[in-house]
Amino acid sequence: QVQLVESGGGLVQAGGSLRLSCAASGRTITSYVMGWFRQAPGKEREFVGAIRWSDHSTYYADSVKGRVTISRVSGKNTVYLQMNSLKPEDTAVYYCCANYDFRSSWYMRVEGYNYWGQGTQVTVSS
Repeated sequence: QVQLVESGGGLVQAGGSLRLSCAASGRTITSYVMGWFRQAPGKEREFVGAIRWSDHSTYYADSVKGRVTISRVSGKNTVYLQMNSLKPEDTAVYYCCANYDFRSSWYMRVEGYNYWGQGTQVTVSS
């Protein structure tokens, strides 16, 4: 089992920045893919981005590309989601997720991930 704990959410004004963290424990995740999804009220959970731990490859949704950066810290088993130029439409609960590496065409799919954190709220005010 992999346990994931997100942190770093909060209230920020439009144009501001936030960095979310996801700490993983329970297993060695060197062969895992770590993903970020978000879910706004009344909407489906949507892909934000992912990072393949083994080679640092990153993947982003078009809606956030250029504003978001995913990185990881090996020694801490932690993944970060740096979000800049935030917009009110970025308001959502952000979830960290993970699974043993699988084909990249599935990285943006909720069903590709077996492990999920509890989520952290991000609210962007206009």
